[in-house]
Amino acid sequence: MATDRTTTELKVLRPEEFDGWWDHLVRAFGAGPAPAEERELDRSLTECERSLAALDGGELVGTSGAFSFRMSVPGGAVVPTAGITMVSVSATHRRRGVLTSMMRRLLDDSHALGEPLAALYASEPAIYGRFGYGAAAFQLLAEIDTSRVTLAVPAGTDDVRLRYAKPAEVLDVCEGVYAELVPRRPGMLARRPGWEQAGLLDPESERGGASALQCVVAELDGRVTGWARFRTKMGWSQSGHDGTVTLEELVALDPATDAALWRFLFGIDLMTTLTVRRRPVDDAWQYLVSDIRRCRTQLRDSVYVRPVDVGTALAARTYQTPVDVVLDVDDAFCPWNTGRWRLTGDTKGASCERTTDAADLSLSVRELGAAYLGGVSLLSLARAGRVAELRPGALTEASVAFGSPVPPWPPHGF
Repeated sequence: MATDRTTTELKVLRPEEFDGWWDHLVRAFGAGPAPAEERELDRSLTECERSLAALDGGELVGTSGAFSFRMSVPGGAVVPTAGITMVSVSATHRRRGVLTSMMRRLLDDSHALGEPLAALYASEPAIYGRFGYGAAAFQLLAEIDTSRVTLAVPAGTDDVRLRYAKPAEVLDVCEGVYAELVPRRPGMLARRPGWEQAGLLDPESERGGASALQCVVAELDGRVTGWARFRTKMGWSQSGHDGTVTLEELVALDPATDAALWRFLFGIDLMTTLTVRRRPVDDAWQYLVSDIRRCRTQLRDSVYVRPVDVGTALAARTYQTPVDVVLDVDDAFCPWNTGRWRLTGDTKGASCERTTDAADLSLSVRELGAAYLGGVSLLSLARAGRVAELRPGALTEASVAFGSPVPPWPPHGF
């Protein structure tokens, strides 16, 4: 196998090169021809100035890029975050350092831009730990037998009015509801202009026989308080109707609206299965159902996070109990983070500065990224041997402080 690591060069993507760059990405992921609508949406969202083409003698052998996001963190702040994306390497150029060189460039660029955080979705989880990314959030999946599972809804649910609407016609008001939720839950992304269109992508070739995208809007006291986008697919068996509802997105501002939308999805005529994907792990419907076993729930890893600048990242969030701890951080890939940092903070704010004081905890930046959004506890990481306690009591103190009362949830990919 060839091991020459000297022939690859990185260039910034030019807009006129997008089609070839995107075709390489599609091929690397083993996908078939992609719908034109998807290509054009990706073209409009791609930040070419932050996208890279890896070339070997003029041949395109790798792609990668970053989106200029802002992500909510514990305490409600929305923090600049590099959304690492579109990463591919030709099968002919594996193990030649192409990925490493792209990751190096993307993180250097993010650091130069002053972004405290980077985040990504991992097609293969084993890949990105060596670059400092830790699994920071998880998502809930379910296949609910709505023919046998019922909901016990809270008071006020009947006050919520639901109406069908064309998804594009209510987009602005739906986005307003989404924006209101962003500071309430860590991991949510403040949508940049154009990203609202991603939720409307609906190529017929990708429906798998299901309906076009449908939307129901919820109103309470004359105000839009939530919405759901979904598809239905008719089916029949020997015992009768056997259709499936697939939930694409559901957003609600209050418990009554949330319950009203779920009750609607459970009760659509001729449907017996509700397929749920990419939902927060604390989704309230789990505590309303009559039989959780018939919901066939699963957990799956979601977004991976890494601090690009440890001091700025840790100071950007709040902590649910007072904390004063010295962290000895190891970051081989971004050595500017390596060393000891004193973190002091509470529910009102925090500071994180370099220090020469003795360390209380020792961990790598990967574990710091996993714990950052409050969905993974430092205690759990310590039980896995990933965090070392150097001062008795420091681990419990820091683990409780780093937690979040609301689990992180990134509602869409990138």
